[in-house]
Amino acid sequence: RKVWLKSGGYIVIDHTEALTAIDVNTGRFVGKTDQRETALRTNLEAARVLVDQLRLRNIGGLIIIDFIDMEHADDRKAVLAALNDALKGDKARATILGLSELGLVEMTRQRTRESLTQRLCEPCPTCGERGHVKAVATTAYEILRRIRREATMNGAVQRIEVTLHPTVAAFLAQHEPAALREIERELGLKVATRHAEGGTPADYVVLAVLAQEAAR
Repeated sequence: RKVWLKSGGYIVIDHTEALTAIDVNTGRFVGKTDQRETALRTNLEAARVLVDQLRLRNIGGLIIIDFIDMEHADDRKAVLAALNDALKGDKARATILGLSELGLVEMTRQRTRESLTQRLCEPCPTCGERGHVKAVATTAYEILRRIRREATMNGAVQRIEVTLHPTVAAFLAQHEPAALREIERELGLKVATRHAEGGTPADYVVLAVLAQEAAR
């Protein structure tokens, strides 16, 4: 949700059913001369970073950007120009409706496919689906990648011990029944799994047991 800028400022990205809101904040950044410089530099950096985030997350539809207030028209023009320049490298078609005196930009961006949040997450059951949590499928495939990484980065590994949520284990059994056996065959080791007691589907532990440790 929060993306830090190199200057010490940050942007906050929130999703609603109707639109995506992006708020720009100065954070820890304090300009060398005055508040005007701080606002301008933070907004210029944020314009480039937020466009990168739109592409990375594949955010489309209506987007409202709340830049830090700028009193001078020249500053607003500079930020709007930086935003337009950053969008030139974006393959998705975007339309900007201008920048107000209060620093608000209303824009639209073409939807090309599901957003990253829609692809990798699911509504959070704890907060009444107001937020999102990592999807069970996302966690399952993350575990498979983690097993391979642990097996190849820890020397002579004899087995991998995986503690995972029962729902994630059920997903692997249903959708990837041969995945763990294939890893065992390919890497020449044993993968042992056990269900976690409590926690959420996103919680898991992958532990590499070295040959000398197993022999003790």
